Amino acid sequence: MDIQNVFVIGAGQMGSGIAQVFAQSGFRVILHDMNESAVDRGINSIQKLLLRAVEKERITEENKEAILSRITLSTDLQDARNTDLVVEAVIENIDVKKEIFTELDKIAPADAILATNTSSLPITDIASVTNRPEKVIGMHFMNPVPVMKLVEIIRAIQTDEETYETIAEVTKKLYKTSVQVNDFPGFVANRILMPMINEAIYTVYEGVATIEDVDTVMKLGMNHPMGPLTLADFIGLDTCLYIMEVLHDGFGDSKYRPCPLLRQYVQAGWYGKKTGRGFYTYD
Repeated sequence: MDIQNVFVIGAGQMGSGIAQVFAQSGFRVILHDMNESAVDRGINSIQKLLLRAVEKERITEENKEAILSRITLSTDLQDARNTDLVVEAVIENIDVKKEIFTELDKIAPADAILATNTSSLPITDIASVTNRPEKVIGMHFMNPVPVMKLVEIIRAIQTDEETYETIAEVTKKLYKTSVQVNDFPGFVANRILMPMINEAIYTVYEGVATIEDVDTVMKLGMNHPMGPLTLADFIGLDTCLYIMEVLHDGFGDSKYRPCPLLRQYVQAGWYGKKTGRGFYTYD
């Protein structure tokens, strides 16, 4: 299947990044969110990143304008009626996603592929609410999308080979590297990453070491580019907690039990960088 028109749902950090990389690779993109202020924030974010790329001489001003010309803004889900591929990137909530996919199934062309950027939720369950489960797939981009090279392609139990091959080829056109993953809680990236972050939080909770020292151990001892607690703040502690709960519920194994300190920070509204406070304080 030849993919030319892409409909991205969700103009937040992930959705705007996904829209940007598609537009940079020559695809025509519609960036959708529920209201104009949300899509305006999304396109402003893209413009800032592209302007920075021009200033660093990574692209030309002409390149920037060409990329932006391929992005259209939308607040009406009906605009998905002429798309080849939908990439959903909204809040990590299974009920919200299933509601969106139920509507998309009615609007998007029958041969359009419906992809979700979920980082942990079951693709099989999301696919089940559509009349085209074989055309539903996970396309999990890493954050920040314009920088990170990896995409996890997650096959629901219903996903057919043509859909997988199409998305694998699209991923190559985005200059990303894909890995094929089966539909299990947390997939690969978060099944490995989140328990590590959770264990780092436990070491602070139990008084083994300070926040700064835990991060220093992982940076200098394990050669990680940033410490796990800094990374947790960057991801969002609310997101970390949600994914740990998905893992705990999905596997029923106590090793995935979220640390009480993580729950307490989320209850306090300390989500990390996006709220100005998490394990560290941000201006």
